Amino acid sequence: MTDSIIDLGPQTQVLARLAEGVTDQQLTGPTPCPDLRVRNLLGHLLGLSVAFRDAGRKNLGATTDTAPTASVPDIGPGWREEFPKVLDELAGAWRDPAAWTGMTRAGGVDLPGAVAGAVAIDELVIHGWDLAVATGQPYDPDPVALRAAHDFLLASKDDPSRGEIFGPVVPVPQDAALLDRAVGLSGRDPHWTRP
Repeated sequence: MTDSIIDLGPQTQVLARLAEGVTDQQLTGPTPCPDLRVRNLLGHLLGLSVAFRDAGRKNLGATTDTAPTASVPDIGPGWREEFPKVLDELAGAWRDPAAWTGMTRAGGVDLPGAVAGAVAIDELVIHGWDLAVATGQPYDPDPVALRAAHDFLLASKDDPSRGEIFGPVVPVPQDAALLDRAVGLSGRDPHWTRP
């Protein structure tokens, strides 16, 4: 996973900028996630940011107990103001060294703090890519977060239970860009484009 604290702030700032660049007309557009439109992807990002914020704070309850597949996520009318605020709170929660220690819960699963932190980073990096390509925006993830997400995904490559979370690995050349390799490990085609 990770043996050091990683600042999620640079990656949450990338996500906030991407979300700011989404037009209202793009909200119904497709994403690399087959069952999610842009608005659903944003709803998922908002929900997971709340869940992992609370997991980092060890504030366990409804936000950390709900499985991500419990319903199709969506955004409310105030999402443009709410999302950057929650992203800041998420980054702040994981700046506390206590977030990375002991046990916590996210998505209804109990897991060590360091694992939860790694999952949060992976979600932010990969769904950041999803949002960028779905809305035609350039994507330059935080290099530290990207490396951590890649390493997390690589470690899970041969895990028999990964099918519950990720799609089958999409083969990507070893000399491809690190982002492309991470995207492939997550079960996405790094060459996906909007139809």
